[in-house]
Amino acid sequence: MIKAGERIDDLQRSNLKIIQNPAYFCFGMDAVLLSGFAVIKKEEYTVDIGTGTGIIPLLLSAKTAGRYFTGIEIQEYMADMAKRSVVLNRLEERIAIIHADIKHYDAIESGSVDVVTSNPPYMQEFHGIKNIEGSVAIARHEIKCNLNDILYKTSKMLKNGGRMYMVHRPHRLADIICKMRKYGLEPKRLRFVHPFIDKEANMALIEARKGTGVWLKLEPPLIVYESAGKYTQEIIDTYGY
Repeated sequence: MIKAGERIDDLQRSNLKIIQNPAYFCFGMDAVLLSGFAVIKKEEYTVDIGTGTGIIPLLLSAKTAGRYFTGIEIQEYMADMAKRSVVLNRLEERIAIIHADIKHYDAIESGSVDVVTSNPPYMQEFHGIKNIEGSVAIARHEIKCNLNDILYKTSKMLKNGGRMYMVHRPHRLADIICKMRKYGLEPKRLRFVHPFIDKEANMALIEARKGTGVWLKLEPPLIVYESAGKYTQEIIDTYGY
């Protein structure tokens, strides 16, 4: 179950565990916040694009009444860890992990998915990357897929009225909204995440819906820390501590 260099981390929710390797990309707060922002209704089918070690499907399986979750991951080793985490948690009947390049993956029927989630690579620029094949570089930079690829596939998979939930960086927001609309995905909810109440936002949580009218709700900001090293109550609740 566990390979050299790996560890099992306790997700502190519903007894869930996850296999990770510190030498590769490990999940961060952005994935946890996305799992708290996403609304998955009873019996809905969700696809997570760029699932990494499967953190978002794992958390959503505990937080929601969603029927089934599919995580798609381009990096073979990351997908393998995610598959083993699913088995470790005995969630094979609710979660499937697929090792595939989303740009070329067409096994999911068009218009069959209720919800798509994604915590995609944030960075466009490749300057300073020493190893463009490295796991961390692939997770952080648009090397293997970009925003356009993700939104195009999301639009194809979603039912009309289906929802997408994404976490990204505020500096990409104009690009995100333009590309969403290009593929018939209308932004509906937007929430900025600030490290402290007096600091600028460093994350944005976005909900879009396929084939719906124009209406965007800007939600109250989410503040991470009350003071240095002390989470706000909302963050504590989101993590399930």
